Amino acid sequence: MLSVSQKKELAQFVRDYEAGNLPADVPYSTLFRGQYFISPQADQPLTEIQEGDLYFCLEKRLVTVQSQVISLTVKEFDIFSLLIQHPGRVYSYEVILDLVWQEDYNYYSRKAVNNHISNLRRKIKVAPDVPDYVKSVYGIGYKFEI
Repeated sequence: MLSVSQKKELAQFVRDYEAGNLPADVPYSTLFRGQYFISPQADQPLTEIQEGDLYFCLEKRLVTVQSQVISLTVKEFDIFSLLIQHPGRVYSYEVILDLVWQEDYNYYSRKAVNNHISNLRRKIKVAPDVPDYVKSVYGIGYKFEI
């Protein structure tokens, strides 16, 4: 288990890493898997991820499944964004609370994360053949996985 200061340091590292404040020796390819597309028309590239019938765009705050736009709340989108941008990585309840709420997680319970994840899963499951993208890691947290 990490101490409170270690959790905050880890959360800050993840925020810096996502903001592009990276050490030069960390390869970009270690961050992401899946297909990423760069928009050549824009001044800045979009963060787009396509996994089968799932499409995600960070800057447009857009998620579609089987070409259906999925309407997510701010917290649901932020949680999904965190998970999908780091596939396979397990995030504990505390780290999700720290990164998404950006507040001391002692004020919230695991139930807050559970409720948002439950709603997110329900919204993304638009058809029986759609995979469960958000997986539970019993007693620890959640991860994005195909």
